[in-house]
Amino acid sequence: MIPALSSLLPTPVPIHHLGLYREKSTLQPVEYYNNLPYHSSTPSNPNPVLPELAIIVDPVIATGATACAAIDSLKDWGVKRIIVVAVLATKEGLRKACEEWEEGVSVWVGGCDEDVDEKGMIKPGLGDIGDRLYLTLGK
Repeated sequence: MIPALSSLLPTPVPIHHLGLYREKSTLQPVEYYNNLPYHSSTPSNPNPVLPELAIIVDPVIATGATACAAIDSLKDWGVKRIIVVAVLATKEGLRKACEEWEEGVSVWVGGCDEDVDEKGMIKPGLGDIGDRLYLTLGK
C-alpha cells in the first residue's frame, strides 16, 4: 500500500514505520517497532520543526484498537493532522478511529463490513491480511 499511496503524492516524503500487532487473547495492540525520528529541542536545534501531517496506511481496521494506538503514537510525536487510509473496516472500528482525536484525524476507507468475530477478525471480511500479504497462512 505504501508504494501505491506514495505514487499519488506530488513530492517524495519521508516514510517511517510503526510496527503494531494485535495480541491474540486480549486483542490489544502491541508496538514492536517504531522508527519515528526523535525531534525534541537540543542546544544545536532549539526549535525543531514538528510534522504537519502523517498518513497511517493500514489494510484493515477491525476493532479499531491498533489504529487508535498508531494515532496516539503520532499525536504524542507532535503531528498536527493525521489521515488514516484503510482498505476495509468495521463500523465499530471506524467509529473508534474517528473518535480517537476528532479534530486531528480523517479516516479514508474503501469498504465497511458490519462486525468482528470472537477472534477480532472482520466478518465476512477477507481473512488475516498479514497472512495474505506475507504468505504466512497456517504458521
